[in-house]
Amino acid sequence: MEGTIQRHWEYICNHNKDKTKILGDKNVDPKCEDSDNKFDFSVMSYNILSQDLLEDNSHLYRHCRRPVLHWSFRFPNILKEIKHFDADVLCLQEVQEDHYGAEIRPSLESLGYHCEYKMRTGRKPDGCAICFKHSKFSLLSVNPVEFYRRDVPLLDRDNVGLVLLLQPKIPNAASPVICVANTHLLYNPRRGDIKLTQLAMLLAEISSVAHQKDGSFCPIVMCGDFNSVPGSPLYSFIKEGKLNYEGLAIGKVSGQEQSSRGQRILSIPIWPPNLGISQNCVYEVQQLPKVEKTDSDLTQTELDKTEVLVTAEKLSSNLRHHFSLSSVYSHYFPDTGIPEVTTCHSRSAITVDYIFYSAEKEDVARQPGAEVALVGGLKLLARLSLLTEQDLWTVNGLPNENNSSDHLPLLAKFRLEL
Repeated sequence: MEGTIQRHWEYICNHNKDKTKILGDKNVDPKCEDSDNKFDFSVMSYNILSQDLLEDNSHLYRHCRRPVLHWSFRFPNILKEIKHFDADVLCLQEVQEDHYGAEIRPSLESLGYHCEYKMRTGRKPDGCAICFKHSKFSLLSVNPVEFYRRDVPLLDRDNVGLVLLLQPKIPNAASPVICVANTHLLYNPRRGDIKLTQLAMLLAEISSVAHQKDGSFCPIVMCGDFNSVPGSPLYSFIKEGKLNYEGLAIGKVSGQEQSSRGQRILSIPIWPPNLGISQNCVYEVQQLPKVEKTDSDLTQTELDKTEVLVTAEKLSSNLRHHFSLSSVYSHYFPDTGIPEVTTCHSRSAITVDYIFYSAEKEDVARQPGAEVALVGGLKLLARLSLLTEQDLWTVNGLPNENNSSDHLPLLAKFRLEL
């Protein structure tokens, strides 16, 4: 039997980072106690490794003993992890359709989850699922996003996203809503143009779903396998809300490979106008039936101005989005600067999986033009620690006897102030 990896809870709230507890400890940091005017919930993001993809890419798993790669061995392990962490919301990637129908969904429903699933388009047999505890949330809307578009030659890949609007079940409180999104972006390191366009499509859908009557956005949690590394242009765009991509090599977008030899530069604009998504990553005004769905609560005269600006904006190399998103993880160990990793197999050990969330506004300086920023974000209470590549090779990498995917589950505890 191989060793087991040790992961512990890191408590963030009140900046009390020294407070750590062993994994699975149900006690929370006393400074993070629940109370009447708060709603606390946990989120897991987990790429569970589709069996078909494992078998199609067997060269990545040469370090593994054959028996640990069988689905009959892997699924009970994955289910055991999900049970153990007991998250209120699960965002799962690489969920294979036949396994979902026969085993994954029934098993999760028996644990008190409601499950929503979006399979990839084309012939790909896996997809994304978002599952949540009946006891914690009601479902307000389900919004699948297909990144394949027959009318846009650039978008010839079968990746998908899923966006849910959930309402916390809170007795005697005006219930807020939370938008949860899950995706698995294209892997191909050389096609940063497709990855950025897929991300823009997901952000446009989130914008539409999370938009509230007063022009602000409800809190957002965006999970997934983004096939991009920390600090890459795609990652920086998510966190900073802006990216000037002029002169950027197509293979540099995700940071998965260092060499950019012979690569073409991103075209301006990256995607064609008929996609119907602006450089602000919202659905174009003229395609929307209702005024509320624009990227802020614009007046009619402002809308008229926007119509005119759309053509000029097409030539800009500046992408923007209107959310204030932080990453649950810091991606490097503070004491050593060694990178955290979320996936590890024979070929690489890097971070590509993330939980992004709407940060509270108190420490964000008021930028000009930030009037559409959301009011009231989420507070990160705790996260399950990640590991170094070296840690993972002490248990023979991933998958292994105890960890049955080539990705680690990410786990965060949040608080919504009511």
